[in-house]
Amino acid sequence: MRAFIKKEFFHIFRDYRSMVILFGMPLVMVLLFGFAITNDITNARIAILDNSKDIVTHQITQKLISSGYFLLEKNITSQNDIEEAFTQGKIKAVMVFEPDFARKLKTEAQAGVQIILDASEPNTASIINAYASGIINTYSLVLMKGLSDLPVKINVESNMYYNPEVKSVYMFVPGIITVLLMLVSAMMTSISITREKEMGTMEALLVSPLKPYQIIIGKVMPYVVLSFINLIIILLLARFVFHMPVQGSLILLLSESLLFIIMSLALGILISTASKTQQQAMLLSMFALMLPTILLSGFIFPIKNMPLILQYISHIMPSKWFIIIVKNIMLKGTGIGYFWKETLIISGMTLFFIGMSIKKFKIRLE
Repeated sequence: MRAFIKKEFFHIFRDYRSMVILFGMPLVMVLLFGFAITNDITNARIAILDNSKDIVTHQITQKLISSGYFLLEKNITSQNDIEEAFTQGKIKAVMVFEPDFARKLKTEAQAGVQIILDASEPNTASIINAYASGIINTYSLVLMKGLSDLPVKINVESNMYYNPEVKSVYMFVPGIITVLLMLVSAMMTSISITREKEMGTMEALLVSPLKPYQIIIGKVMPYVVLSFINLIIILLLARFVFHMPVQGSLILLLSESLLFIIMSLALGILISTASKTQQQAMLLSMFALMLPTILLSGFIFPIKNMPLILQYISHIMPSKWFIIIVKNIMLKGTGIGYFWKETLIISGMTLFFIGMSIKKFKIRLE
C-alpha cells in the first residue's frame, strides 16, 4: 500500500496538467469569483416581532406579505428570539415594530420599524432591505395620511447580521470552497482508474496481492492530501486577501470539509470505474458535476426561486448541503447541533459512493 500510494503521488507530480488543475484553478477561481461576480434575488421568508399589535402594524405586515416578495415564516414574541430564528436558517429578515406604533403615528407623526437581515448572502439582504423599505414608505405616504395633520413618516432602520459591511465575498467564498472541492476532487479521481486501463498498467495491479478496496484507497489517498491543501489555500486567501473571518470552530470546519472531500473523491472513483477512457471520464465528470454543482447548489442562484422540480433535484446534490454547513460555521459561528442533518446526509452519500465504487470495480479487464 505504501509503495502504491507513493507511485500515485509521483504520477500526479509528473503530470503538469494535473498540477495546473489542482493548484491553478483554485487560485484563479477564488480571485475571479471573489472580485467579479454579483448576485440577485426576489423573495425571502421573514419573521415579525410586533411590539405594538395594533391595526397599523397589522396592515403593514399584510402589505409586506401580499406584495409577493415575502413569506411570513413565524411571529416571534421577544428580542431574544431573533438570534435563534436566524441560526435555524429558515428566515432572511425580521421586521421589528416599536411599541405604541399607531399612537406615535397619530400623535407624533412618526414611528419606527427595524429591519434585521441575515447578510451572509449580502445581495439578498440588500434587496430585501430595499423592497421592504419601499413597501413601508409607500404605505406611509398613501394609506396613513388620515392619521395626523402633519406629514406621516415611518423611520426604517436596517441592521445586518453576520455581515455588517454587506461584502459579497462573504457569500461567494463558502460557495467557491464547495465547488472547487467537489469539481477538483471528483474530476481528478475520475480519470485515475481509466488512466491505468489506457496505459496498460491495470494488469500489474490485477496480478498484485492488492484487493479492490486497497487499490481504491491507494488511488484516493493522494487526492485527499492534495484537496486538503487546496482547502487550506482557499481559507488563507479568504482570511488574508478578503479579510473573511471564521466565526465558528476551525477544527469543525476542517473536519466537515474532509468528509466532503472524501465523498467527492468516492464519487470520482465511481465515475472512473464506469468509464472506459480518460476522455469519457473527464466529460462525464464535467457535465454530470460542474453545471449541477454550480446551478443547483444555491451557490449563485437561490434554490427557492427555482421551479419545484429543480428544487427536488437539488436535494441529491451534495454541494447544496455542504454550502449550508460552511456558511453556518464561517459566518454564523454555529455548532454541529444546527447542521447535523446535513452532516448525516453527506455521510450517507459518502458510504453509498464508496460502496458502489467497490462493487463496480472489475477484478478482470473487460
